[in-house]
Amino acid sequence: MFAPRSGRYVLLGAGILLLWGVAEAVGWFPSRLWLAPFALALVLWAFLAWFFRDPERSVGEGIVSPADGRVLMVGAEGDRWQVAVFMNVTDVHVNRFPLDATVIAVTPAGAGFRPAYAPDAHHNQRLHYRLSTSIGPVEVVAMTGIVARRLVSFVAAGDVRGKGDRLGMIVMGSRVDVFLPKDRIVPLVVPGQRVRAGSTPIAREAP
Repeated sequence: MFAPRSGRYVLLGAGILLLWGVAEAVGWFPSRLWLAPFALALVLWAFLAWFFRDPERSVGEGIVSPADGRVLMVGAEGDRWQVAVFMNVTDVHVNRFPLDATVIAVTPAGAGFRPAYAPDAHHNQRLHYRLSTSIGPVEVVAMTGIVARRLVSFVAAGDVRGKGDRLGMIVMGSRVDVFLPKDRIVPLVVPGQRVRAGSTPIAREAP
């Protein structure tokens, strides 16, 4: 399964490669030198198809990770807990809702493309998803990096989604932060831990 809005491009590329391959097989091209660019195009298409993969997930317990990747930090910011997940190019890039929520707003902010793991990365171009949940206001922030230059939202203000549903996508890696009410949750992850979007619990409600 491919990420929302990406399947058409993957299938279009596959169609072009199929026609190119048929042309090669029946000798429509006057020189075998066309084989080299065809092989390169095939490799690039395979990477594209793999990059836009969007596997189904079994939804985990508690509050789940919004992104695949490695936990970059877990810390307090005022009255909220912040959990940051760094995504590299090999991770699934579709982000998911950490818990049942109503989308209050999707707001762009920031500028620049600093390394997503850098201390000043919070100034990068990003999308802020403000959510209303059973534990109070929650915010998910999708952030660009050096390579990641495109943020895609799958939702809009007023949408109601369940935990593990698709939220958006960052093209080519980068970082997703989630901010949770400090008095309502207990973090369950530590920096360096691998997590999977929609599946890995990152926090639980405080007793």
